[in-house]
Formats: sequence, C-alpha cells, structure tokens
Amino acid sequence: MSWFWPEGMYTLLMIGVFAFSAFAWKLPIAVAMALAAMSGALASGNGVPIRHLIEGEFGYIDTILIIATAMIFMKVVQRIGLLDSVAAWVIKRFRNYPVFLSLGIMFLIMIPGMITGSSTAAVLTTGALVAPVLIKLGVPVVKTAAAISMGALFGMIAPPISIPAMIIGAGVDIPYVGFGFPLLVCTLPLAVICSLLLIYPYVRKDRDEAELDAELARMSGVALTPRLFLPVAVLVILLGGERMFPHIWPSLGMPLDFLLASATGLLSGSRWNALETVTEAIDEALPVMGILMGVGMFIQIMTLTGVRGFVVVSALALPSWTLYLGIATSMPLFGAVSSFGSASVLGVPFLLALLGQNEIVVASALSLVASLGDLMPPTALAGIFAAQVVGEENYFKVLRHCMFPAVLTAGWGIAVILMAKPLAKLIF
Repeated sequence: MSWFWPEGMYTLLMIGVFAFSAFAWKLPIAVAMALAAMSGALASGNGVPIRHLIEGEFGYIDTILIIATAMIFMKVVQRIGLLDSVAAWVIKRFRNYPVFLSLGIMFLIMIPGMITGSSTAAVLTTGALVAPVLIKLGVPVVKTAAAISMGALFGMIAPPISIPAMIIGAGVDIPYVGFGFPLLVCTLPLAVICSLLLIYPYVRKDRDEAELDAELARMSGVALTPRLFLPVAVLVILLGGERMFPHIWPSLGMPLDFLLASATGLLSGSRWNALETVTEAIDEALPVMGILMGVGMFIQIMTLTGVRGFVVVSALALPSWTLYLGIATSMPLFGAVSSFGSASVLGVPFLLALLGQNEIVVASALSLVASLGDLMPPTALAGIFAAQVVGEENYFKVLRHCMFPAVLTAGWGIAVILMAKPLAKLIF
C-alpha cells in the first residue's frame, strides 16, 4: 500500500468529491471541479491555495479565447444565412445520389465542431438545421439523432480546431502545429463509415417530395451570393496565410483571426444584429469555457499534491496490452465528467506513457478516444442535445444506436496509436 499512500487517497478523494457534486448535488461541471480541487488541496495540508487556483483557472486562457471567438464566428455565419443556404444547396444537388447526400450531410454536421472545437455547437447549429431534412428524407428519428451525435464528435476532433488535442499538447508542451493531417486520419474514415451506416440505408427515393421541397424552400431564404462567403473566405486567408507564409505573414493569433472574419459579416448584404449575435454566442460558449477553467484548477491542484505524478507513474507501470485497454475504456468513462477533463487528466499521462511513438499522432488519437465522453451518461452532452433536437424524450434510445460507432471509434483510436510511427512517416 505504500505506493498508493497518500497520492492515491488524494486521487480518490478528488474524484469522489467531483462525482458527488456533479451527480448528487447536480452542480455545474465547472463548479464541481473547483470543489474537487479545493478538497484535494485541503486534504494535502495546502489549505485553500488561491494563487494556484487562479493560475489553474487561467491555464487554458488561449483555448478559452479560441472557443469564444470561434463561437462568435459560427453565429455570424448562421445569422447571415450561409449555413441554411449551403445545406439547402447540398441537399438539392445530391438528393438523387444517396451516397454523396449522406456524406455531404455528415460533413455539414461536422463543420461547426471543426471551427469551434465543441460538439454541443455542432449539434445545436447544423445538427438542428439538418434534423428535419433527414427525417423527411426517410431517416428514423433515433438514427437521425445518432448521426448528429457522431458527426458532432468527429467535428470536435477534426481540424482546424481540436480542443482535446490542444489540451493534451499543452500538458506536455507540444505546440498545436502539425495536427491537421493526423486529426483527419483519425476522423475522416469514421465520418464516412458512420454516414453510410446511419444515413445512407434510410435515404429513400419514394419520399414525400412536396414536404422536402417545402423544407428546402424555407432553408433557402437567402440566395448564395459571393458576398455571403466573405467571412469564410477571410478566415481561410488569415489562417492559411499564417501557415503557408510564416516568414512574411503576420501572426495575429486564432482569436483575432476569428474576430476579423466575423466582422466581415457586416459586409455580407444580410441584415443581422451584431450585439445580439455576439451575446448569444458568448452565452452558449460559457458552459464550455467554465469547464475549461474548472479543469485548469483541477489539474493545477493535482500537480501541487502529487496526484498528477501518481497517475503518470501508474500509467507508465501498466503492461502494454493493459495500457491500450485502459485508454479505450477509462478515457471515455472519465469523459462522462467532461471530454476536456478526460483529455487533460488521463490524456497527458497516457501520452507520456507512449513517448516512444510519434507524439502528435498519439495525441490526436487520444483526443479522438476522449471525445467519446460526450456520449457517456449521465452527462452525455452530444446524445442529450441531439435527442432534444429531434424531439426524442429518452436519450438512451439515441445512445443505443451510437454504441457500435463508439466502439468502432475507440478501436480506430487504438489502431492509430499502434500505427503511429508508420503513419508519421507518411504524413510528415
């Protein structure tokens, strides 16, 4: 027991306080994490270390700024009518080509997650947008919600913005550079398979065309003009220029890039209220930003009390097959707390235990496995919100149809880790 005392006890205490606060008292995840951090500090004899709590709270300030500004950009794109018009165009263009229609809809679901790094943003924007269309195309309600849930998860991990990958990288001082192709390898094959499993078999040709046309007419309220694409074009230029011409292009940073691109929405020709849009965006982003602040405090106190080192050493001591089994099971299960928390608390130790592999590829695969936490009850953010979007009261019916895709996702994440070295040679 000497190896377990006292850090192991602190670990159990912090996790226990968090679980009780979140599930018994129904406190917000961020508050529950802060209470767990303070309980660990008190138990270890450090009192209430205000300096460490504040340092931890602002440990992910860069990521928080990216989430806030990316959500503003996403809301601007939605308010000017670009999302609706593009979705309507894709469905009209490929309505008689079920395979391409299935892939196109899955990609549409992923886009907000790719930009904001949040599965919730994907579910509540394009997920809510395409849900009525999918149902009218013949996809069952629960299958529609399952497709939206999985698309949101893959969007959260896909480039250019992957918050779990950023968190894992920050934990071992890896800059968020070079993650694009590894994240695509992790998510693109799964997105294709899930679209063919959950959407393609149900896209009927004997559907009610009148109902579908009425829904598409509602979505096509704004004509697709070049000015409508101005915010997206500016964002691509700002992000792409910095990566393609790093020696001559000014490094503005992602938050400023998103804000500048959002501002060009005023020139799109559509009428929208800027203050109302920004307020709504920040309001929706606050829960995610709060979770990151709580995670930061939790990790800071874990480091202060030695718990983080205990978790790392325990992970390093695992046999290889147990290590991979632990990744596939513990990261999704801990993700029921928060997929971001799973990426930080477990992703960093697992990455340190796998330092013999290519760290960028491994971090990308670990972030994919951590994302499954958004399907784990009782929080199950992606599943719950997707069920609400389609009007399904029992979200467990949705999660049941996500089980096979989730197992496939975990298996693919482990496979990418095992193939990290050869994949790195191909990618880099």
